[in-house]
Amino acid sequence: MKKTLAITLSLLFILLCFASCKEEVAIMDDTPDGVKLEAKGVWASATYLENKTFGTGAKTVQVQVQAEDQSLTFTVKTDKAILGDALIEHNLISGDQGQYGLYVKVVNGITADYDVDQSYWALYKDGEYCTTGVDTTPIADGEHYELVYTK
Repeated sequence: MKKTLAITLSLLFILLCFASCKEEVAIMDDTPDGVKLEAKGVWASATYLENKTFGTGAKTVQVQVQAEDQSLTFTVKTDKAILGDALIEHNLISGDQGQYGLYVKVVNGITADYDVDQSYWALYKDGEYCTTGVDTTPIADGEHYELVYTK
């Protein structure tokens, strides 16, 4: 009897561990369609809390927005040649024009302001830091970019 109870409790514990791990993976992975992010922290001001597709152009690029412990991906279909133009076309970014081009302050409604809290939006292409600004980065079909809220 004790052996059966011990085995049953062990199996129950293992099942609970797997169930909690599955939920954690869903939050940390790229957000699949239909999964909604929590509107907490900087995400409380976000315009979109789930993956979304914009446009109907010939080129398709993906832009992953990462902030704190959450991320989502925008799929942008565009005929624009420059990344910034494609994102501005759908009101996904905004910022201030400076001597080095567009300084992105807002992505998906989330503001990063270096003057306030030393936060900024970093631009990456396939995990590599971009040396060009969003308004000078040419795009091609199938490319993947990341806009990362950085402090």
